[in-house]
Amino acid sequence: MGWQPLDRTGDEDPRPLRESLDRIARDLGTPDAGVLHGVFTRWAEVVGTAVADHARPVSLRDGTLRVVVDAPGWATQLRYLAPQVVARCDEVLGAGAVRSIDVRVGGSRGA
Repeated sequence: MGWQPLDRTGDEDPRPLRESLDRIARDLGTPDAGVLHGVFTRWAEVVGTAVADHARPVSLRDGTLRVVVDAPGWATQLRYLAPQVVARCDEVLGAGAVRSIDVRVGGSRGA
């Protein structure tokens, strides 16, 4: 049996990687790859460096951004600022990408 070319018809056609990642993200209840990338790479721009030094995003699912902070005081502060953070996410990431913030106290940034 010799070499046979693949039949590239229908859903087997090559697609851009981003399109495939976006489809997988939707299936998992997360936003598209661009929004996820923006949340994690532009976090300091969204919340400012003072907050970003003590809080980091860990997941975004169904519009809820989970953030881990390094101390209870920062959890209180970030919960208080949640409406402003959501509004800033709208500006930086696009409207509706983040609809709510779930703040948890975790370890230090290095942990």
